[in-house]
Amino acid sequence: MAIRGLNHAVLWVRDPAPSSAFYVDVLGFRVVHSTPRSVFLRAPESSNDHDLGLFRTDVAAPSTAGQGQVGLYHLAWEVPTLADLRDCRDRLEAAGALVGSSDHGATKGLYAKDPDGLEFEVCWLVPHHLVDAEVLAHRGELDLDADIARYGADTTGACARVGAPARSG
Repeated sequence: MAIRGLNHAVLWVRDPAPSSAFYVDVLGFRVVHSTPRSVFLRAPESSNDHDLGLFRTDVAAPSTAGQGQVGLYHLAWEVPTLADLRDCRDRLEAAGALVGSSDHGATKGLYAKDPDGLEFEVCWLVPHHLVDAEVLAHRGELDLDADIARYGADTTGACARVGAPARSG
């Protein structure tokens, strides 16, 4: 099976309008199609038809996934540079959506929740040629300033999708 990556995600939300406004205003997605019960969004640098679909549900009980039932924990949106990750951090903080951050060695991640409390990650991947045993062994709190000092604010991260175009910094 030759899976290349995740093409899009679809989420059940209480109301697609405020949810889509969040993804547009905070993360820069753009609306490509909408109906009264759904909104389809494309990420800023994506060539997909859509990256995120939001569908209204009339059952608005909070998700208990991870707290007594199975379910999706989070989706991870990738950004090209640490400068982009820093911008996302600032925008998520300003929106009151940032709930945490983590340094997974080769992946630097921010965790946030959308208006329905659905968690997602925004991450940057260390370029493959800079990943070594020290990078892989590191786990801890994200220190974005230290990572920018080490890798550069405009260094293009490793691309998670095979064949995806690299962005010049």
